[in-house]
Amino acid sequence: MPFSDFHGNAETVHRLRDMLARDRFPHAVVLSGGQGAGKYTLALMLAQALNCLAPTTTDGLPDFCGKCANCTRIAQTADLDARFAEAVEARENLRETDKKETRLFVQTHPDVLIIPPDPPQMMIKVDQVRRVIETIYYRPAEGKERVYIFSDSSFMKEAANSLLKVLEEPPEFATIFLLTENPGELLPTIRSRSMVFPLGALPAEEIERYLAKHRPEWKAPERALVARLSEGAVGRARGFDLAAYVAARGHALTILNSALRGGEHSELFKVTESYRPGAEGREKTEHLIRTLYSLLRDLASIEAGAPELVRNTDIASELKRLAEAADFQWITDASDRLAEVERGMRRNLLRSLSLDAFAAALEKG
Repeated sequence: MPFSDFHGNAETVHRLRDMLARDRFPHAVVLSGGQGAGKYTLALMLAQALNCLAPTTTDGLPDFCGKCANCTRIAQTADLDARFAEAVEARENLRETDKKETRLFVQTHPDVLIIPPDPPQMMIKVDQVRRVIETIYYRPAEGKERVYIFSDSSFMKEAANSLLKVLEEPPEFATIFLLTENPGELLPTIRSRSMVFPLGALPAEEIERYLAKHRPEWKAPERALVARLSEGAVGRARGFDLAAYVAARGHALTILNSALRGGEHSELFKVTESYRPGAEGREKTEHLIRTLYSLLRDLASIEAGAPELVRNTDIASELKRLAEAADFQWITDASDRLAEVERGMRRNLLRSLSLDAFAAALEKG
């Protein structure tokens, strides 16, 4: 998988490769962009390019072979979710005393370490950064460069301060990648010691063309819908679960219709009763909340006279009917109430009752 397989943000990729060619690659790189923008994929590609045993060139710039021992071992971490789940399971199988002292890492090559946020807080912890400090000053064992990839920017305060010490005096043979949706989450002193490269959103039309090639089983209207819902992130579009989204959207529409039109609530109760306790129920409720936010945003766009911004284009007529029954104040109140449902989930409130209360509180008289 050479750099030519990376979709979009060609100028940013060109700049990074040009720095590789001139041997001026920064010791700390911040890759910023929305979920699914390709931050992790690009960081892995650069890790391969930095350590490839049989480097090539394309368009006059450095590339990696993707076939040597270093490239293939680094590529084994491409499915970060699967590797993360394996690391969590391995820790769960430890003795209780060892479990508390063990932090999560993903590593398939001795010189490339991925540092994910550590559950349950899902933050980068100081012990994870200490592992980086302990190893970063040793020369690479099998590669040319030690590479560290922080897959999230949610650092605990002590962890961020510890990382800052490394960035002040980095070794010449190590590179640190910091991946973030919002560079502002990082300490200003960390940003000032790094080079920030944003990965911008791609046009919906470009994502549609990509999906036509990689998801041919979808019909053209489905590709158009996913392209808009993915908000310019090709990775999110590629892995989009359209069936799950449509199911959640059906429930969300039932809830909004009940709130706006009142009357019989049997359909509402039938929907909300399906949101049960437990991990599966939590994930389902989180998906529903995200879908409700998406629909409320579309209603706000219609109310503002900007229907071209609507993302759920396949149900535009139904959204228009809902918008006729709503107004900006109702949409604002609905967003605030939805935030309360989110907070309630963190307190483990009964999900079905929270959703019923959400709809009831917004009923128009």
